[in-house]
Amino acid sequence: MPRPSQTKIVATLGPATSSPEAVRELVQAGVDVFRINTAHGTLDEHQARVNLIRSISDEREQPLGVLVDLPGPKIRLGEIPGGSLECAAGETLWFVRGDDLAAPNRLTSTYETLVDELDVGDRVLLVDGLVSCRVETKTADAVQCRVLQGGTLRSRQGINLPGVRLKTSALSDDDRRKARWAAEAGADYLGLSFVRTADDIGQLRQLLAEVRSPHESLPGIIAKIEKPEAVAALDSIIEAADGAMVARGDLGVEIDIAELPMVQKQIVALCRIRRKPVIIATQMLESMQHSPLPTRAEATDVANAILDGADACMLSGETAVGRYPRQAVEMMHRIALATEDRRPGIAELPSLAAGDRESSLAALTAAAGRLAEQVAAKVVIAVTATGRTALHLAKARLGLPTLAVSGSQSVLQKMNLYWSVIPLYHPLPALAEEVAARIIQRGLQAGWFAAGDRVVFVFGPRATKRGHGGCFVYSVGD
Repeated sequence: MPRPSQTKIVATLGPATSSPEAVRELVQAGVDVFRINTAHGTLDEHQARVNLIRSISDEREQPLGVLVDLPGPKIRLGEIPGGSLECAAGETLWFVRGDDLAAPNRLTSTYETLVDELDVGDRVLLVDGLVSCRVETKTADAVQCRVLQGGTLRSRQGINLPGVRLKTSALSDDDRRKARWAAEAGADYLGLSFVRTADDIGQLRQLLAEVRSPHESLPGIIAKIEKPEAVAALDSIIEAADGAMVARGDLGVEIDIAELPMVQKQIVALCRIRRKPVIIATQMLESMQHSPLPTRAEATDVANAILDGADACMLSGETAVGRYPRQAVEMMHRIALATEDRRPGIAELPSLAAGDRESSLAALTAAAGRLAEQVAAKVVIAVTATGRTALHLAKARLGLPTLAVSGSQSVLQKMNLYWSVIPLYHPLPALAEEVAARIIQRGLQAGWFAAGDRVVFVFGPRATKRGHGGCFVYSVGD
């Protein structure tokens, strides 16, 4: 088949991968979806990256996905005189309102109401949790904190407040502006940061509904799970979103890091039950920013994410600013291949309740999976107008490549995030017999399968002229 790895690779673009040659290398190495992090750079720079991805997609006649990551209400330190500050355990730090930094050990924040929302006893974590403090006293314009674990603070570093229920919305004005741009630019997915409730997803979906996009469809919403409130409301958030990301950077600071591995497994398992794609992100091959090889622990981490059932693994700094972006993608691809070859059987998906809007499609794809096993099929071919048929097959983990045929470029691009799914263009709706004959002919010419192979076709209910879903076995050459 055209692509041997079943686990999809998401790569972040940045200064290290800004040229057409670099992006081509990443695609050749196995990238399926490109992430654009709007926390850095201008909209003009982001637009140029979208244009570059689409031009290379056209050049290679290969659909490529685009995930635009919204920064969310990230709380950061303000400017520190001299750029940095050393603090030791037992010392006192003050978070002050405004920009009064005349006295030593006084810090400001980009979050204007930080002083109002902190209370005595709250924890304040800095430098991704390496520096920790606890609020001891509070005045009208400042809070005094005792340093529990010291380190070096630098201007504009992130602040995490585990257990503090902030009043800020998950969608800032800046996020709204960037979300509108992403929809108009034709992004396939939007990553919503610091989600706390399903209402956050609803707000973004309402905003997108108001956008007059010139493209076929609006972006799907990926809920980034980074807060303990999101873990508590996980079921409703996954139900409301189009997919999820286990954003382990902030999540590993906001909750006890010892709990992170099991929370990751919980999120992945729920996304499978809900038939939603899930991405594992942050520090997957972190050392490859500076080394041509990963650590043993990183290689094992990627493999375990695949064994858990992740649809995709994401590279961040490794491809955005690292010295070895192509090698990082190639390594992730190699780990995926080695893991998938030895992956034990995965439990059958539980049936959806009768009356669920997806239950008929779930039953259809389950039947296709049993049929493929009984006839020892070489491949499953999903013919789908919306991509839902392909997603159900991806979540079933049949262990077979899935060719997903659609007439929508937007659907093809979105399906790049689905496990084991290889997008393929064909005009729809059409007669089932015509689509099957054309795809078999193309497959024979490309060497995807040979005479005597058996192929299972699954037709989504909106993919044919007759408007009926179904599945059947096609014996190549008969």
